[in-house]
Amino acid sequence: MKKQKPAFSIAHYLKKYKLPITMVVISTILITVLAVLTPIYTANAIEILTLPNANYWEAIKLFIFVLACNLAVHLLNHLNNAVYNIYSRRLGKQISMDLISRSFNITSQSYANHNSGDFAQRILSEPQAIINQLFSFIGILSNIISVTAIIVYVFVLNYIVGLCLITIVAIVSIIDMFRIKKTWPLRQKDREAYAKVHAIVYETIKSEKDVKTSNLENKLRSAVNLQMTEYQKTSNKKELTNLNWRLLLKIFRDLMIYATLILGIIFLEKSIITISAFMLIYSYQGRFVSLASCISQVGDIVSNISLSKKRMNELFEDFEYEEEKFGDISLENVKGDIKFENVTFNYKDYEFVKDKKQTVIDKKLKYQTPVLQDLSFHIKPSTTVAFVGKSGSGKSTILSLISKMLEVDDGKVLIDDVDIKDLDKQTLRSSISLLNQFPYIFNMSIKDNLKMAKEDATDEEIDKAIENSFLKEFVDSLPNGLDTIVGESGIKLSGGQKQRLAIARALLRKTSIIIFDESTSSLDNLAQEHIKKCIDNLKGKSTIVIVAHRLSTIKNVDNIFFLENGKIVDEGTFDRLCKKNKEFERLFEIENLTNDLEEN
Repeated sequence: MKKQKPAFSIAHYLKKYKLPITMVVISTILITVLAVLTPIYTANAIEILTLPNANYWEAIKLFIFVLACNLAVHLLNHLNNAVYNIYSRRLGKQISMDLISRSFNITSQSYANHNSGDFAQRILSEPQAIINQLFSFIGILSNIISVTAIIVYVFVLNYIVGLCLITIVAIVSIIDMFRIKKTWPLRQKDREAYAKVHAIVYETIKSEKDVKTSNLENKLRSAVNLQMTEYQKTSNKKELTNLNWRLLLKIFRDLMIYATLILGIIFLEKSIITISAFMLIYSYQGRFVSLASCISQVGDIVSNISLSKKRMNELFEDFEYEEEKFGDISLENVKGDIKFENVTFNYKDYEFVKDKKQTVIDKKLKYQTPVLQDLSFHIKPSTTVAFVGKSGSGKSTILSLISKMLEVDDGKVLIDDVDIKDLDKQTLRSSISLLNQFPYIFNMSIKDNLKMAKEDATDEEIDKAIENSFLKEFVDSLPNGLDTIVGESGIKLSGGQKQRLAIARALLRKTSIIIFDESTSSLDNLAQEHIKKCIDNLKGKSTIVIVAHRLSTIKNVDNIFFLENGKIVDEGTFDRLCKKNKEFERLFEIENLTNDLEEN
């Protein structure tokens, strides 16, 4: 399959920072020039001191000049570091924010095919890695230029010694190209393994309560240990491969450098070179060796930047990370009329085929799970309906198709007689509120959580939403009221309070369609009753679609669709289904029996 052309470009972001980049480039050029002058004038000073009638004051002046060059280099490096610290974070923020915006456009199915740690790494770690590598590249390039200039100077003094140094650098660089080529796929596997570790550690922290109360510490510890072991294996293999190649490089460099020094001694003994030239070669042998290292680092930097850029680009490719697609039809006043016409849907699991460089080149269907087959129904505007049935009957899938979190394989989902595929994003997203079993509550105040739904909400609107969601008594009991911080994922709130806060957010949005997905399944009877009252308050104001785990919460709905194996086998009011449908009646009796046992 052909991939979509990536939409991510580093150059696009760098153009926004021309002034600081120009400052860094100019200061780096000055650093390079001073780095070239320093060894040359040092060698000249040494040369003066070796003369029969040495001019000591002239040597002192040269050493003072060299000191001034070194101090200037320190100041210029400080300037570069200051500019980097200020602007690198701004640049990283802009890239990460654009990647986050892109992530909002990726389909739910694509999220299901990848772990959260992988997304977090691509969005947060990779941009900063590129910026760090680019800044390192500037410093390394300066070092390469300055050391190259010194080699040229040595070449002028003695072309044989200069050729030896050039040969060393060339051979070492060629060897290192092979190292980079061999470690590229290992780097990719290492990043992916780390992303998996990041994901499972994140899940461990988020599920702390469930882990403790279910006594799952040992099992989860084993799962984390397994992922960390896999990461350790890939990381060790990558590092061992690098170490083996670098050992070869170090041995070769040392042999060649000391061979050059021996050659220099022979030339010195034969008066072919001066003592100052020999001192220059001897004093800067480490710099000569570093030139080969710098060239290899450039290879590493280019490799790392390419890998980070590739991982970010993949988020923009509509192949592995499929983008949500919307139409261009805009509706001003959505009534909330919902129709399914011969809808078929299957959950699919894909296998992504990669080449030697760990680049996805194909997407193969591993298997699919049939959920809905030729399903049709109609929900009239401003009515309240519910879908009930055993687990796996397709209830939540229907809600995901209505909200376009999932796409139908065949058939149509229509809102106000328009196929949702043809509706624009603004119409669709502003018309539907989805409240699931575990609504996400942000780590901010109650008021700020509500303003996430409507930024310009007035105090009167917020108070009304709080009252209609039966949260007022709870909020009034808090010392800080609406300004109370609720903690990460709303950890300071009970399950029922989270649900009611989510309902209050939906009330502020005033959408024409409100979807409740198992919203009361994990709540106690009192919290369930509160949610039931909230839903009753919404009746007639919006089209309300409920997936109910507890049948007692849907006694007052206008119509109930009874599902079995992805098909509607019956529908009607609660009383009608209790009288006419034995299976529905049996489910209700089981629920009542369970409630009686819990109360006793």
